[in-house]
Amino acid sequence: MQTTLTRIEISNYQDLPLKVGKVIKIEEQEIVLFRLSNGEVKAVENKSPHPKGGTLADGLVSGHYVFCPLYDWKISLLDGLVQAPDEGQVKTFQIEVIDQRVYMIV
Repeated sequence: MQTTLTRIEISNYQDLPLKVGKVIKIEEQEIVLFRLSNGEVKAVENKSPHPKGGTLADGLVSGHYVFCPLYDWKISLLDGLVQAPDEGQVKTFQIEVIDQRVYMIV
């Protein structure tokens, strides 16, 4: 059985600051968008996987990683995995940029 994917327009590309998180809310979920130095846009849930919680929107971005602003955990923006020696994962979202519009694929 084939699943139909839907594009939801979530931002204008030019409205995304470079290497700074932009929070959007879709239904009940907070998602943070990051425009990387290479121009790619990545999206993850705006929730630190640390047991004490926190958000990732204010995290420092370096390459394909965001560093949790509270606990300094290094989290991949490609697959959401927390890098060793820490453990955990955040949910990632598929993003497409078409004609300066940013879409999330659901």
